[in-house]
Amino acid sequence: MARFASFREFYPYYLSEHSNRTSRRLHFIGSCGVLVLLALAIARGNPWWLLAALACGYGFAWIGHFFFEKNRPATFRHPFYSFAGDWVMFKDILTGKIRF
Repeated sequence: MARFASFREFYPYYLSEHSNRTSRRLHFIGSCGVLVLLALAIARGNPWWLLAALACGYGFAWIGHFFFEKNRPATFRHPFYSFAGDWVMFKDILTGKIRF
């Protein structure tokens, strides 16, 4: 298992694990779903929406990995860096740094 001293070191590896455009799109869609479901959890005061957000985010991402990237999600080896990587990649897609 690769070891990373920082997120800055990890992020290029994370991007290499997300080279498939369809997979990146699925990650982006899942992250959008997470934001909507998080808003619902807050608006309705119902924490069950948080479980739905978790399933949405990871569900879309894992479909991307297993069916398009054909690799194992970094979540299993680097859960905290991977979570951060999802949101940095989301931002990078929104700002045009990464092709959608």
